[in-house]
Amino acid sequence: MTMSKDEVQSYVMTYLEAMDCQVIEKSPAHVTVKLSVEADKALTNRPYYWGFVDRTGTPAETMSFTFIFDQEAHEKAEQIQKQQASLESAAELGTTGTNQDTVLGRYFGNVPSLPVLGPGRVLREQIVYGCPRLKQIFTASREGGAYVNLFELPSKRQASGSIPKAYEPWLSVCFKVELSCDLKREELHFLGISLLTGRIAEDFGLVLDKRELSPRLPDNMHVQGGRIPLKQAAESLEKHIQGKLRLLDYSWADAAKNRLEEELAVLDTYYEDLLKEQPDEEQKLPIQEQYNRRRSEMKWQYEPKINVSTISCGIMHLR
Repeated sequence: MTMSKDEVQSYVMTYLEAMDCQVIEKSPAHVTVKLSVEADKALTNRPYYWGFVDRTGTPAETMSFTFIFDQEAHEKAEQIQKQQASLESAAELGTTGTNQDTVLGRYFGNVPSLPVLGPGRVLREQIVYGCPRLKQIFTASREGGAYVNLFELPSKRQASGSIPKAYEPWLSVCFKVELSCDLKREELHFLGISLLTGRIAEDFGLVLDKRELSPRLPDNMHVQGGRIPLKQAAESLEKHIQGKLRLLDYSWADAAKNRLEEELAVLDTYYEDLLKEQPDEEQKLPIQEQYNRRRSEMKWQYEPKINVSTISCGIMHLR
């Protein structure tokens, strides 16, 4: 499983918006933000600073961060900006140069202007799929947003209506299925189950993409409890994902077992001959240990495995 450049950018922007980071500058190739407190704690690796702030109550000063999503396009844009700044500076010097100190100008030529110092150090990093920073954002998202409680925003008519409307609560779970042997494949299954009717919706993420969601309960809307307990709903989703796994094509597992048998046959032949050629029993012992270890490692590598884990879950209140 991988992510395209656009998907990486979309994910990072969603994370920054969810963490209430202030956007300072933005282009299709990058974004510079003033981190919120929570985002600063998660991304800047400053535990001592935040420990000091928490102990003393000192006002916190968060850092700014530039995330670059397209390095080449961003460098071109920066070069154009520098050229424009250089031209503007030269034009400014051309108009005001005659007004400079004539003594300095006479002996040293035009005096260059002092560099303008920025408001502070801005962290800067290119973000691509697989980079450590993106993994850090994944981890922060998983820890901070693994469980959510969101409400769909009502239409203007509903918001201003005289009768409050009720939501339908849904339990949503994103499962990650890992199919692995000496090869590996990952699948994401985003499921939702209505806590009123028990209906299970596939691709629930697509359903949510079409809705505007908020962590706050909107006006003129009210929450109703589910008829199905959460534990029962979770068990229904687990049975559903197990049913989907039973329908998968497992020819890859049979192929992996065949490759394992072939590799073990080669390994057995090699070490059996090696052990036969070794008359000293003491010297056989480390060879036997190495043989056993390599056999175990090969089994672990080739034997088919299926692992199902939960990436995120939440209660979605939909109209």
